Amino acid sequence: MLTYYEKLQGLLLQNRAFVSVTMVKGIGSIPQVPGAKMLVTSEGLYHGTIGGGKLEKRTIEEALQLLAEPDQQPATRLVEWSLGQDIGMTCGGSVSLFFERFNPNHWHIVVFGAGHVAQALIPMLLTLDCRVTCIDPRPEWLAQLPTSPKLTCVLAEHMPAQVPLLPDNAFVVLVTMGHTTDKPILLEILRTRSFPYVGAIGSRAKAIRLRNEITEAGLPESAKQAFFCPIGLDLGSNHPQEIAISIAAQLIQERDKINQPAKP
Repeated sequence: MLTYYEKLQGLLLQNRAFVSVTMVKGIGSIPQVPGAKMLVTSEGLYHGTIGGGKLEKRTIEEALQLLAEPDQQPATRLVEWSLGQDIGMTCGGSVSLFFERFNPNHWHIVVFGAGHVAQALIPMLLTLDCRVTCIDPRPEWLAQLPTSPKLTCVLAEHMPAQVPLLPDNAFVVLVTMGHTTDKPILLEILRTRSFPYVGAIGSRAKAIRLRNEITEAGLPESAKQAFFCPIGLDLGSNHPQEIAISIAAQLIQERDKINQPAKP
């Protein structure tokens, strides 16, 4: 049992998605005892067993199906199988299996820029259940960010070229060196992608300027409402740490709007 928890902790530290399976009940002739556990990753069986053979094959298939489902609740599943009727085994018992999906950091936040605001924001984000990518052309600023398996640093001289590489579900934050570097990234996003959240740092005056430039770029009127600027909730001062708090709060707020279950 100790090895199981060590393996589980290792998967979490590696930031890998997996499913834990526990046999919670068994009746009759069964190939394992209640309490037996196994871990399944996208590559298949990772550790442990709940009995081997046809039961284990069916269990792995069920776990892989759970892994492939959208990152929404519930992330658990309780199944009850007759080993004869449901699995095709000769033994006449039945089992109840509890599946629990661990899909760490499925919330992906991409931060363009590694300057003062990013230096305050990213350590804060790393305390949340998310995965962070920071993109910047300056290696010395990227080097100041904390080391974490949840953080990927991308050194990119031409940041707009990174836009096609981002996952569809990314929350995108633009806090680069200034308007001249934020603008081409934002225009590339508005031309070619649709993300659940896009925010650009700046004042209300900058927001007006950006929206005028969107018109000049020939983008549709709807593009003007496809991003937040100023970024963050309307609270705090212009101190980088307080800006970071307001951005993080808005990211959580918008994430929760998306994850809120639909009303019947």
